[in-house]
This record gives sequence, C-alpha cells and structure tokens, in this order.
Amino acid sequence: MTERAAELRRTPLAGIHEELGATMTGFAGWLMPLRYRSETAEHAAVRSAAGLFDLSHMGEIAVTGPGAADALDYALVGQPSALAPGRARYTMICAEDGGVIDDLIVYRLAAQEYLVVANAANTAVVAAELASRAEGRGADVTDRTGDCALIAVQGPAAAAILAPLTDASLGDLRYYAGHRARVAGAQAMLARTGYTGEDGFEIFARAEDAAGIWRAIAGAGAGLGLVPAGLAARDTLRLEAGMPLYGNELSRDVTPFDAGLGRVVKLDKPGPFVGREALARRAGQPPQRVLAGLIVRSRRVPRHGYPVLHAGSRCGTVTSGAPSPTLGVPIAMAYLDPQAAEAAFASGPARQAADAAPAGAQAPLAIDIRGQAVPADLAALPFYRRPGR
Repeated sequence: MTERAAELRRTPLAGIHEELGATMTGFAGWLMPLRYRSETAEHAAVRSAAGLFDLSHMGEIAVTGPGAADALDYALVGQPSALAPGRARYTMICAEDGGVIDDLIVYRLAAQEYLVVANAANTAVVAAELASRAEGRGADVTDRTGDCALIAVQGPAAAAILAPLTDASLGDLRYYAGHRARVAGAQAMLARTGYTGEDGFEIFARAEDAAGIWRAIAGAGAGLGLVPAGLAARDTLRLEAGMPLYGNELSRDVTPFDAGLGRVVKLDKPGPFVGREALARRAGQPPQRVLAGLIVRSRRVPRHGYPVLHAGSRCGTVTSGAPSPTLGVPIAMAYLDPQAAEAAFASGPARQAADAAPAGAQAPLAIDIRGQAVPADLAALPFYRRPGR
C-alpha cells in the first residue's frame, strides 16, 4: 500500500473486501471497493437479483434533543418536523444564496431523535453547518460516522435474502421508512432506502457488528444471485435511475430548482430557514439551466465536463456519463441552456430509453467527445425504472 493509501480511512469491512479480492480505491478520504470482479456483472446482478454494498463511508450525524425538529427545519430546505417517527425523507442543506451544500436523507427515529446521512466528502462540512445552525435551539449534533457501519442490500431479491435474518416485518416496511430491528442477531436500524433504482434495504449498525452482518447476508444470498458490488456499479446504477451525485449534478453553484428538485424546498413551512429568501426568488424565475438525459448514438462514452452542442455551438455540459449495462448504450445527464433544451424538445419528443434512435432522423444535440461531435438524443429521466414503478 502506498503512503497515500495508508492515510485513507478504512471501513469496518475493509478486511472482508480484501479477502474477496476487491480492487480498492481512494474515495472521499476512504479506502473503498471499486469492483470485485466485473462492475458490469455486479450492475446486472443488482437489476436481476441483488447486490451487497459497503456504504460505511457515508456520514451519519445524529441530531437529538427537545429542539431537534425545530433545528432541522431551520437548517434544511425540507420540513423534518413533519416526519412521523420511523419515516425518512430526501432533502438538502443549502447556503444563504441557495446553493446546495449537500443532499441528504433524514430519518426520524423518535420524537427527539434524527439521523442525517450525508455524502462522504461533505460529512465534516454538514456536521459543522448543522451544529452552527442548531446553536441555541435545544439540539445536540454528533458525528457518529466512525462508530457506524452502513450495509445495503439492493435488488429484486433483497427482501427474500434479508427476511430470514431479521425480526422486522419487511412486507410492512414502506419505502423511505426505517426503524430499529435485529439483523443477523445484532441491533441495527433497518431502512427501505437506496441509491440504485431498485427495491432494497440499508442497515445502520455498530462498527463491531458489521462483519457478522455482512457474512450472514452473503451466506443467505448465495443461492439467490447475490454478489458483492462496488462503487463503480453503484455509480452506473444511480445514473440509470436518474439520481443526482453531489459534485456532478449538485454543487454550491446549483440550486435545487436548477436540478429539477425544487419539490424538496418547502417554502410554505412555518418559520425561517437558511437560504429561504434566495430560494423563494429563484422559485419565481425562469430556469437558468435544465437538467436533461441524453442517449448517445455511438459507442463512445461521454464523461463529466464534456461540452454539449446544439447547431454546432456549445449549449451545455455533461455532468455524468457512462455506458449503461441495462440499456446497452452510453447515457449521460447534462445541464443545458433553456433555449437549447426547448429547441431540442421542439424537434421531437424525448427518446424513451428502450427505443432505438429514429432511422434517418438527425439528432437534436451532440456531445464533444475528444474533439468529435457525437450525436445524442434527449431522453426522458430516469433512463431506467424498475418494473411496477
């Protein structure tokens, strides 16, 4: 291991990943499994059966006390006080100017107890912002990332794999709900959440229980198609599902409205919140950019930062791009100028992911891939939606 790699934080499951022969990589200050054998095979397993993920690099921040709900209502753009215990919600923490500091999931565990899950690269910033914004509001903010492990089981077989290992009634556990349960004999918080576009569960456990839980799930899923899956598969899964990634689709230069996620901003909740005035102004303005899906008419793969062209002129920038294992074509998300997006939509309806490119029809857009203008069609987001949704 290089000196730089030696400085990376190790999750409680790092030893297991190394036993399994995973290709390890540095990510947001952590040593993480990129892939085990084939990222394409891991991706396909999640779509057809199930994948087992170590997400212990994600930030786990506890907000507790009699003022926890009020503090979070002030700190975040959503309304965590409206959550019933046992429920969760996707939300964001924004700066005063409306720029996104991070996107989060907030779980309400009890009347005065919340768990805020932040992206790994932003954990320290989010924890500091929450502590500052909670000051004087009767709430305590504690970064518990180092004490926790987070394991995800994602895919259509996830419930069948997990059911024998838990005392929770998985059939009664709704999407974006979570509560304390025993998993593989250990006390944990079990939630029906994920970042793959599939049904699945996330298990928050003590660090010392992580290896036992992982091995029990791996054993239970051995005959049901479960495979360990790394960061590479997680990224292509979330891209197909049209889910934003902080640092790509989201940043401090982007508001929730730019990303097409204005629905998470609760301007009508009582009381002030950080960024309210800027976001209220932004809500009443025409869009400054449009987040769109693109399907490439080539085998060439667009990547983050590549220019998008309309009528030969730059009209936007790719935020995420990759080959889609499910669709068999390269796909991308990109921010486009509103006028270019409108003109491209006017040239024909957004292409559905399962449809072939219209024979002989000129693509409304192109992506500059290393100096070559590669035709691309607008696509409806998400690119992939699991059956039944």
